[in-house]
Amino acid sequence: MNAHTAKREQRMQWLALAWLLLLGSMALVGPFGLLSWSEQASLLDQRRAQITALQAERAVLVNRVDLLDPRNVDADFASELTRGNLNVAHPDEFVVDLAEQP
Repeated sequence: MNAHTAKREQRMQWLALAWLLLLGSMALVGPFGLLSWSEQASLLDQRRAQITALQAERAVLVNRVDLLDPRNVDADFASELTRGNLNVAHPDEFVVDLAEQP
């Protein structure tokens, strides 16, 4: 083995070491590394809570769609929607706005 080949092999070893150190540091502090694991877990919990809230909202909307089925409309719900959207009431009715109460 001559000096040129030995230097080349030594450079390759240093390059391989640098590459392994880079990979190791990324495994520790990278965006998906061990140190960001707790952050990713809390973000996952937030997303699961958001999904649960959206599923509950979707269930309410599915129920409202079912109540407004053109073949079998729920009369009470249709009356509630028209009164709320058109802001109409009979003269003998009392309207209590619950949104203004503390």
